[in-house]
Parts: sequence; structure tokens; C-alpha cells
Amino acid sequence: MSSPGQIEVKPRDIHFSMDSARGRYWLGGDPVGTAVLNGLSLTFPDGEKLFMDAVRHFRGKVSGQLAEDVRRFLTQEAMHSREHHALNAIIDRSKYPVNEILGRIRDRIAFNRSKGPYAMLLSTIALEHFTAMMADMHMQNRGLYAKADPEIARLWRWHALEETEHKAVAFDVFLEVTKNWSPLKRYLLRCWSMMYITYHFTRNIANHATCLLQADGYTEAEARKAVSRFLWRDPGIFRQGWRSYFAWYRPGFHPWDLDNRDALAEWRAEFDVS
Repeated sequence: MSSPGQIEVKPRDIHFSMDSARGRYWLGGDPVGTAVLNGLSLTFPDGEKLFMDAVRHFRGKVSGQLAEDVRRFLTQEAMHSREHHALNAIIDRSKYPVNEILGRIRDRIAFNRSKGPYAMLLSTIALEHFTAMMADMHMQNRGLYAKADPEIARLWRWHALEETEHKAVAFDVFLEVTKNWSPLKRYLLRCWSMMYITYHFTRNIANHATCLLQADGYTEAEARKAVSRFLWRDPGIFRQGWRSYFAWYRPGFHPWDLDNRDALAEWRAEFDVS
């Protein structure tokens, strides 16, 4: 399957006010969920710059509708980076080790960049699949943010909507710029990249959240147990997407094989009101 022609990648320039959540656990008073999602949010500004640079490097090798989708992908990701930077700014630096976490994130991204543009693109398509899985989980599990600060919940809905719209853009760029590779080489590199990203991404989010909870007074063992439960059991934000995750390993996989256009239309109704 290729990207459906009727899926518009539509940048929405929205600013979110998060001051009402400053100094408290914005996910319904839950310190664990707040720590996990803050840990995830801390990865976004620099991570999305990596995605943008990975795709931008190959911009001259695509044309037609894909070139336009790339332009809109870059715009969407730039605004996601901006708004998550604002969310990250409300985390109390005097209490939480934000700079230490950001340092680890930037070291990991610098390592990825050092491997060259194709490695950056492979990491991007794998991580974009993760964000698309979590966006779909958000669509299916509306209860996760039910008691969250309303403006922050709206930020995550907006982000999930646009991640879904552009979930195949980087992948389609990858298909285009590797069209002269053998199918086996493309498949093996794509699978290896996902396995590598899976190990590091899930481990890093757990570590970031654990550090944030330790600053709240949890022991390391208590924090790791609580974070593991949130990620893998209840609500299980990594576990819930397992069907979508393993679909990646099918030969010939395309992100829009997982067709959630009906749910996408519901979310667009909130943000595209004229």
C-alpha cells in the first residue's frame, strides 16, 4: 500500500498555554504518568529536529505530492518541537534533573547524526512508527488524558492528530531514495533499525521517567517498578500498540496498512473548525 492520496498533511499553527499546570502533576495528579509523559516530551524538541534534518537531506530527490508532503511534514514537526519545548519549560529545573536528561538525549542524537544521512533516515522511520502507534493508542484510549490539565491534553491530541497525518512521509522518502537497493537490503536494514530503536527508545523513556520520579522522593527501585507498570501494564502505552509494532516486520509493510482514517476524521473535527 502507498499513502492514501486523500490524507492531507495539514500544519496547524496552534500555541498552547500550559501555565495552569506549572508546579503540579498535570496528568490527573498522577506523578508516575506525569513523569513518563514529561520524559517523553523532553525527547521531542531535539528528536524532531533530527527527523526534520533526516528528511530534509533527501528533499531534492523527491517530487510531486511527496515533495509537498515533505514540506508540510517539516512545518508540522517544527511546531511540535516548539510546543513541547514550552511544555518542557514548566518542569521545575530546581527540583528535577532536566538538564541531565537533556544532555543524555542530545548525546544519543549526536551519535545518530554521526552515522550519516541514511542512518538518520532509518532511525526516523522507526521512531515515526513509534509515535504513530502511540497516537493511535491515544485515539483508541481516550481515558488516558481524561483527568489531565485540559490545555495539555489538547496539546497531546493535536500532536497525535498530526503524527497520524504524516506517519508515512519519512517512510515514503525512504522508499524513494532506496528504490535502487535490493528489496532484501531494504527489509533487513528496516528491521534492524526498528530492533535497535526499540531497545534504546523504550529503555531511555523509562530511565528519564525514573530520574524524574526519584526527584519526587521515590527510591530508584520504586520508581523503576512504577514506570514499568505504567509503560507495560496499566495503561501500558507501549504494550497496547503491539499489533502495530509487529506489523513493521512484515515484508512490504507500509504505515498506511494500519488504516485509521475514520478515527483521524473525528480528531480533525476538533482542530479544523472554521
